[in-house]
Amino acid sequence: MQIRNVGIVSPGDMGQAIAGRLRESGLDVFAALEGRSERTRSLARAAGLTDCGSLEKLVAACELVISVINPGAALAVARQVADAMKKTGRKIAFADLNAVSPQTARDADLMIRDAGGMFIDGGIIGPPPRGEKDRPRIYLSGPDAYLFEGISHPNLVLRVLSERVGDASGVKMCYAAMTKGTTALAVELLVAARKLGVEQALEKELRESRNDVFEWQMKNIAGMPPKAYRWVPEMQEIARTFGELGLTPRMFEGATDVYAMVAATPLGKESPEQARKQGRTGLDVTREIADNN
Repeated sequence: MQIRNVGIVSPGDMGQAIAGRLRESGLDVFAALEGRSERTRSLARAAGLTDCGSLEKLVAACELVISVINPGAALAVARQVADAMKKTGRKIAFADLNAVSPQTARDADLMIRDAGGMFIDGGIIGPPPRGEKDRPRIYLSGPDAYLFEGISHPNLVLRVLSERVGDASGVKMCYAAMTKGTTALAVELLVAARKLGVEQALEKELRESRNDVFEWQMKNIAGMPPKAYRWVPEMQEIARTFGELGLTPRMFEGATDVYAMVAATPLGKESPEQARKQGRTGLDVTREIADNN
């Protein structure tokens, strides 16, 4: 199947940046903006996306639909795309690039294949590909993952793993456990240090003994608050992944609580665009979180 028309659900912070790179690679890129926020509509316009209106019309127009959304809504979107395929009679490819467990990916695969479509399991590691140095890795797996091999852009690094649905999601879950899991721990301990009145002493010690780790987490924490609401279901998916393997899910249930706390603060209610304009450091963020809890 030749892919010329690609749908993006939805053109948010990551989805919009990927959509822009897909357009640069020569593809026609569409969105379904019916009922979406003005921010999402504005991001879609900025990326030059064509609005199909409804998801059903998006499925009718595209050979490939890519889902890049809040992982808590991943199965709902897969179900809606499957329903749209049944209504339109279209047998398209659906790529779930969300941070979900391997089992969630397999559940979505069953929905799409039951509708006669092709399913691609995926996971994104890295920042939105806006700048010339931003090159996220997109891991892909499943029997139809080869369809992505026709997409070529220097800022999108595509890595096809296997024909097994769940492998790409497994890589994403384990990687996010390392990065976002430790960021949750760093946020909590820095908030605790401020509330205990030992923030400056701890910062001095961390800079002297583990400055590499400290600076890495400062960078991670600085841009985290607007994403915290999406990281809540992502931590739940990691907990599910580990629990299904017979490992403890409790560390990531705790990380879920941390990100839920951040999401409820004024910083967590900002958009990524608003947060970037503020230019806060990681310590600015943890101080504001501590002072709001």
